[in-house]
Amino acid sequence: MDIRYSANQRDFRHYTTDEIRREFLIERIFVPDDVTAVYSHVDRIVVLGAMPVKKELKLDQNIDCWKNFGVHYFLERRELGLINIGGDGVVTADGTAYPVGHLAGLYLSMGTKSVSLKAADPAAPPKFYICSTPAHRAFPTTPIPFEKAIHRKLGSDETSNKRTINQFIHPDVLDTCQLSMGCTILEPGSVWNTMPVHTHERRMEVYFYFHIPKDNVVFHFMGEGNETRHVIMHNEQAIINPSWSIHAGCGTASYAFIWAMAGENRAFDDMDDIPTEELR
Repeated sequence: MDIRYSANQRDFRHYTTDEIRREFLIERIFVPDDVTAVYSHVDRIVVLGAMPVKKELKLDQNIDCWKNFGVHYFLERRELGLINIGGDGVVTADGTAYPVGHLAGLYLSMGTKSVSLKAADPAAPPKFYICSTPAHRAFPTTPIPFEKAIHRKLGSDETSNKRTINQFIHPDVLDTCQLSMGCTILEPGSVWNTMPVHTHERRMEVYFYFHIPKDNVVFHFMGEGNETRHVIMHNEQAIINPSWSIHAGCGTASYAFIWAMAGENRAFDDMDDIPTEELR
């Protein structure tokens, strides 16, 4: 498991491109028949990718739970959310099997001892994008099919950011301790994922970009509003954004992304907007 430590905005101003990428970018999420894991000390979020093809994978197979978290099993004091961007899969949690289709989600409760993941069809393997945050109490494990997510249409053709925000793990859908998670899909012809940009001092965020067409990229913008930097993002890569950082993307074609948030509250609209003309 890769471990990343916190960075402050004063030092960030002096980072080179390579330093920014090493600190915040997660370049490879999915490895066939394996589980990847990155543990960030920014609100102690863990980002995982699981791509079962021929094997049934254990979620914590590459994690030393005692050494890394001081617990006997991964979700002893954590909650977890996942969204599947691949083919149909099955997640088995403490003996109960949950089918998880394309663009469906699943929330797993704190206290879940055993988690395994497998493909329904090895010819079309699932790609489970997973985020886990510390938890203080257990809420029910809940499947979240795409139809049960909240779908918010925002943006316009004129501002090149017409999009649908699909809220899977959200206070209006289910209760969690601190984890929020959803998927935003841009309409064809739209390239911005948000404007005006914002921060939320009370929460950090991880962005995972996917459905980026071949030979295209997304320019992800981060940093303070008056000290912005960009990171070139390729398909199925993620980036860690501390609470002091903006988080927005502009693609060379339309794309989709999964956002996951952790922190003091779960108020989705608790944002500190930065007027576009004040960006530097």
